[in-house]
Amino acid sequence: MQFDEMGNMDGKVLFLLPGTACDYQTNFASVLDRLGEKYHLVCVNYDGFDGSGSVFPDMITVTEKIERYIKEHFDGRIDGAIGSSLGSSFVGQLIQRKNIHIDHGIFGSPDLDQSGKFSAWLQSKLVVPLLTSFTKSEKKRMKTREKLKGFFEMNDETADRFMACFSKFSPESIKNEYYTDLLTWLDDDIHVEHTKAHFIYATKMGEKYLNRYKQHFRDPDIRAFHMQHEQWLFGGEQYTAPVLSAIDEFMETPV
Repeated sequence: MQFDEMGNMDGKVLFLLPGTACDYQTNFASVLDRLGEKYHLVCVNYDGFDGSGSVFPDMITVTEKIERYIKEHFDGRIDGAIGSSLGSSFVGQLIQRKNIHIDHGIFGSPDLDQSGKFSAWLQSKLVVPLLTSFTKSEKKRMKTREKLKGFFEMNDETADRFMACFSKFSPESIKNEYYTDLLTWLDDDIHVEHTKAHFIYATKMGEKYLNRYKQHFRDPDIRAFHMQHEQWLFGGEQYTAPVLSAIDEFMETPV
């Protein structure tokens, strides 16, 4: 596990938790500097994605390591945590388990998919080989780049950086991450005193995800943005700026 602290060390503590098959350097590249102007950032790379040669074990083992770091370095309490996509599963677990305290849990347009063991196994068998095949040939690389540019409005540099994650990390780590995320369930109607759950809702994902947010958390603070999944991190300033403003508002909300 890798925990890099940076930014405004006198600011509120904000953890950044990346999504599937990603490190924080790629996932949050477009917003690190601006978030760091205001917040004391703790940027996390999970086992298997930290360059150490380790393998991602499972979601709960990694959650326990994050909890341990918060206890040892911040006396068990932090101001906020942003989860990008799968990273939001960690935010949910950290809140739900109540082993540490987060004032503001910020969920970056997650799908919050959950399933049983057979379905998780089948999905991982189908999806993981697809993810890890994106860059196996120049033809596939070019085709994937064009899809990312069209869907997320990424530029060439961002698309290439994003695709590189699927080739530099081991298929075993990606499989373990994808599979155990589906098996790591959130309760319904989660409510922790003095914790607020905030959701960045990408409306182009569809209303079923909005309903999941309301299902899992009591009275969540949901902000709707007309964009694709996590497009604020990859799609340009027209998406990034409004979400960054919302994050500042989230972090100032009384709990």
